[in-house]
This record gives sequence, C-alpha cells and structure tokens, in this order.
Amino acid sequence: MASLNQKRTSARGTDRALDLPPPFRAVVLREAGDAFAHAQAIAGDAGAGTLVMVGRFDLAEFAVVLEPDEPLSTARRAFYAGCVGLLDALVAQAPPEAAITIDWPDAIRVEGGLIGGARLAWPAGAPEDAPPDWLVFGAMIRTVSLGDEPGLNPLAATLEDEGFDEVGSERLVEGFARHLMVTLDTWQERGFADVGKTYLRRLGGDARQPRGLADNGDLLAKRGVETDRRALIDALATPSWLDPKTGGPATGGPRR
Repeated sequence: MASLNQKRTSARGTDRALDLPPPFRAVVLREAGDAFAHAQAIAGDAGAGTLVMVGRFDLAEFAVVLEPDEPLSTARRAFYAGCVGLLDALVAQAPPEAAITIDWPDAIRVEGGLIGGARLAWPAGAPEDAPPDWLVFGAMIRTVSLGDEPGLNPLAATLEDEGFDEVGSERLVEGFARHLMVTLDTWQERGFADVGKTYLRRLGGDARQPRGLADNGDLLAKRGVETDRRALIDALATPSWLDPKTGGPATGGPRR
C-alpha cells in the first residue's frame, strides 16, 4: 500500500496557512505553476507526505507524494485511494443529495457535468515487480467560472455553480488530505477491498452491472457469462478529463 511519512507542515504564498494533518508538508506554487509536474520533480528528495498546491482562484490544483511498500503492479491501486479521498472531500462540501460520480478511472462529475479529475505518475522505467521510489497522485477541480456567465457552458461544472458551501481551493485540499489519511488507514488495517468498494460505489454507468477491481487495479465488468477487463495502466496514460490545449479540465462532453 502507499504510505505517508511524518513530515513538517508548512505553506507559503497563500492567504492563510493550510491546515493539514501532521503527515503532510505543503509546498505552494504561484498561479503559473504545475503541481503535478513539480511534485514528480521533487518526489525523490521531498518524500512521502509532500503536498504541492497551486495558488489559483478558479481551480483547485494539487498533487501528493506517496511511498508504496508493495510492487508497482499493485501499488497503482493508490490511485483509487486518492480518488476516494477526493470524492469524500467533495461530498463533505456538496449540497445534500448532490450526485457526485466518477467515470472510470479518472473523470469526476457533479450532477453529470465534468468538474475535473485525477491522475497518477511513477518513476520512468520503474520495474513492475518492485516498490517504486514514489507515486504522485494529482488532481484538478474547477471551483468557479472565469469569463463565462453562469450556465453558459452546460457541459462543464464548477463548485460554485453546483451550490457547494465553500468553493475555496484551500478548504478542498485540506479536506482531501484528511480523507486520504482515513482511506490509507483503512487500506492498511483491512486491506484494499474496502477502498475498492467505496470507489466502485461512486462509479458512473449502470450500477446493476457487477464490477470489481483486479489486484493490479484493472476494472472488471461482468457481461453475462463473460468479464470485460480494462487495463488501469493504459487508462492512466492519457487522462480522459484533461484538455491538452489549456492544461486544465476539459469543457466538452455531454452531461451524464
């Protein structure tokens, strides 16, 4: 499983210090920074628990360094743990009964509108049968619309438009850190099964279709007497929610 070392918590460049659990150390970048890339660049030296955040008004952009203690082939399931932590943080701030779902494996929706997503990185060339030096889980969530009138683009969602109590990036990042700790503790104490079940409960599509996660994180979907298998490593290669032109969450795609 992925683990976090005890690190000192600090934050620079924000309006207030991030209130993170003790295992985390905050690194805050200016608005033009790239949290996911920066976390990978410093992961080897900074170590587990380093949480990189970009100080943006319209987008919660952050990434956290993890240090797995199991082979890369199974450690990639930390992606699901990160997604569960993020989804739980969103649920805690969402209006009652808001439909928050995820398109396998990485695109997050609120009331069917794409709001952002998650991704995972590991060292290039890392062998599948040994623990990697690090993993980096990254995410982007749209908080408010800039430039467009509310509702002008019905294909995209923002926390503000969907009626969230608090749309600030700092509070979402703080909530993510706390929920991620709970999720990783569950994994350590009970095994991955409970984490996987929690993720699958938020999975979009036909909830009546039997679905599961293989030991390497592949999605297993039962279709009659046959089982479709979708490879996690292939799906993570190109985030489905990311617009390569803007570097942020895409605005296209129908509400679901």
